[in-house]
This record gives sequence, structure tokens and C-alpha cells, in this order.
Amino acid sequence: MRSLRIVCPVFVLVLLAGPALAKGLSLPEHERVELDNGVVLLLSEKHDVPLVGLEAIVRGGAVTDPEGLHGLASLLAGVMEKGAGNRDAAAFAEAVDAVGGELSSSADLEAIRISADFVSRDAELLIELVSDMLLQPTLAEEEFTKLRDRSVNLIKAAKGSDPGRLLPAYGGAFLFGNHPYGNPVGGDETSLAEITHEDLIQYYENYVGADRLIISVVGNFNIEAMKERLAQAFGGWRAALVPGPEVPDAEKQSGRRVLLVDKPGATQTYFWAGNIGVAIDYPGRAALNLANTVFGGRFTSMLNTELRVEAGLTYSARSILRRPSQPGAVVISSFTETATTVEAIDMALSVLGKFHDAGLADEMIESARNYIMGQFPPRLETASQLAAQFAMLEMYGLDTAYVDDYGAELAAATAESIATVIDDVYPSSEDLVFILIGDAEAIREQVAQYGPVTEMSIDEPRFRPQPE
Repeated sequence: MRSLRIVCPVFVLVLLAGPALAKGLSLPEHERVELDNGVVLLLSEKHDVPLVGLEAIVRGGAVTDPEGLHGLASLLAGVMEKGAGNRDAAAFAEAVDAVGGELSSSADLEAIRISADFVSRDAELLIELVSDMLLQPTLAEEEFTKLRDRSVNLIKAAKGSDPGRLLPAYGGAFLFGNHPYGNPVGGDETSLAEITHEDLIQYYENYVGADRLIISVVGNFNIEAMKERLAQAFGGWRAALVPGPEVPDAEKQSGRRVLLVDKPGATQTYFWAGNIGVAIDYPGRAALNLANTVFGGRFTSMLNTELRVEAGLTYSARSILRRPSQPGAVVISSFTETATTVEAIDMALSVLGKFHDAGLADEMIESARNYIMGQFPPRLETASQLAAQFAMLEMYGLDTAYVDDYGAELAAATAESIATVIDDVYPSSEDLVFILIGDAEAIREQVAQYGPVTEMSIDEPRFRPQPE
């Protein structure tokens, strides 16, 4: 094995509050080890509490879902919890519960993740369970079928009672189209119904392997002993059979277009308006975090203040930045009563215009700095949180300068530099993709002012309108 010892501050995906680091928040030394089969180990001793936190990442996620089988990575992550090695689902859950541990797996756009938090005396059991999940998952057909059917039912339930939860799925599909970032992580009713148990097993063989794996462990252990144990558990694992996908940059959208998802009788309209934004390695991230905090990233943001506090049109209005390895989405999202649909959307667009035209005053910038700094420390309290952040930094190939230099960049951000970022990242009100979920009969004619309208029923089993 090859070993490199480094000192690395922790990467925080969303907030990255560098000034807090400058005020004395230090982070532990960690060691990076790459095994001969490609597995990357990230190890850090932390002896203040008798706990061990682990984060395992398999690069891939929803972007590797085969066409027509969206949701497959998510199903695999769920079934991996339902038995592994010599333990069936009940025995596996009992092994975790019996020692008071926490262990879960999930999938997102670009990874399958296993997260765990155990008392340090049970570290050997933790490694055994995680290695079984990855190397010897049972993938029982009965558990697969139950999870697949439950996933379909949850989508149907959301369409009936909480359609706003589905806005990101409709939005990603309509904005990104056939780009991998348009894949709904949890699948849709049609794709889930098409997935077979054989598909699940083949996907595991094709896309899960040593060459995709990062294991980050932080806590009360001896680093040399932990390194040896992990190398023993994972050093002989095979590589995935199929190369990971090359994800291209998505093209920014010009002009406007609207997807109207008809929910007859709906008393509210949920709306989502966005375009292609930036990737996680965007060089102006400090100024961008400040800008988004003021625009729609907290309760006192511009969007929430105007739409909720002053106008009373909604309970929540926010701006969202999705920053994966390639440019993701930048989005305004809210909801309002059916009768005030146009008023609320127009107000959101007006706020976006002011955001571009006026930029941010110095007092807004200082307030945002303080907010980010206040949010930072609670994200670094536990061994499992630290393990997750080390793994994330490794996953995106970011060197220590990404974090080391962030505090200075945040402190150095000015109204002028933030204005530049706003113009670079946030779309104009004339270049937006709109997703509206509501009563089409009541709002169809009004929302046509926002661009050419494509209409689909909320009862359609896919999130993307199908060609006729």
C-alpha cells in the first residue's frame, strides 16, 4: 500500500465557514492511504470521546442508473441495509441495535453512501458490518421487492398530499433533459416498476467495486491498527466491471420555458424556477455563499422577506444551489395560493432583478458572514460528521487549499466581487426554466406569460413529459 500523511482541514459542502477556522477551530491530522486495488482510506484519531464514525462512499450514484431504470442506485443502497454476510435483514439490524450503533446507507446523484457511528469498543463489529454490506450484500429478492413497491407508493403519496417534495425531481428532469443530472435519484413510478431483481444484482456487479470506494474513519482508535484492519477487509476486493460515466457540463438554458404539472383542484401552486449554475470547485465560492445567504439562503433573506414577511404570499421562499462535480442547478423555489400564483412568481422575479441590479450592501454582507460563521461549528462536532467531510473532500478531488484559503476569501469578498458572482451564476429573469405544480384549469392562461408551456398530469408516472 502507498501511504501519505497530511494535515487537512475539513470540507463542509454547503457552508464552508473559513473565518471560524481563523478564530481557533482546528481539525485533526488525518492519513490518506491508497490500497493497491484503488480503495482510498482516510484515517484520523480523535480521542476526546469513545466513539468511531465512518463514512464509506462508492462513487457513482444516480448518474450511473441505466436508461429506463432510474432509481436503481437508490434501491441498491436501501437493500444493502437488509442483510449482508451471514446475517439476514433481522439479524443485521439486531447486530447494530444490540450495541447502540447507527448504520445507514443511501444514494444521491453521484454516490452511494454508508454512514455509521459506533462506540469505539465495537469498532471491529462496525468494520465487519460495513465490509459485509459492500462485499457480501445479501440482496434478497423479498427485501428488494418490498423496497421497490414502497418507493412507488411514496411517490404516489407525495403526489396526493405533498407535491412540493417532488419539485426537484420534475425540475431536474425538465432542466437537464437527458443529461445524467436529470435522473431522478429515487426513480419514478415507471422506472421503478421496470427494475427487476436481476437488474439489481447486475448493477451491483457493474458499478460497485474497489476502484470506486472511499472509506473515512474518525474516532477513538489506533491509526496503525485501523489501517491494517481495513486493508485486510478491503484490500482483496475486485474492481467494478463497468467504467464510471464521464459526466459532461450541461448547457445553460436560453430564454424561458414552462412545465405545468396539472393537479386538478389544488388550492396551492408550487413553483420552481432555475437554470444551470456552477460546480463544487467554482473559484468564487466564498462570494457565492455570501450572495446566496442574502438572496434566499436563510429566513431573513431577500426572497423570504418580500414574499412571506411583507407580502404574506407564502410560508417559505428560498434559493438553492446544487453544486455537484459538474455544474448543477441554481433555483428559486416557493409555493402560494392558487389565486396568487402570478403575483408570487412576479414578486420572486422582481427580487431576482433587484439582486442583479443593486447587489448587496456592506451591512448585508457582514450579516451573511456572521451567519455562515455561526452555522459552521455544529457541523464538526462528532466523529461521524468529520468522517463524512473528509470523504467528501476526497470524492471531489479537492486539495487542502480549497479549505485552507476559504477563510481569507470569505473575509476578502466585497460588494464588487459579489456582484460579479451574482451576474456569473444567477440567471436573469429572462433565462429561466419554470416548473409549476397546481390546478392547470385555474392558472393555465396566466402562466403562459412566462414562456411556452408544456403540460402534463401529475398522475403521469414519469417526472419528464413524454413525446407524443
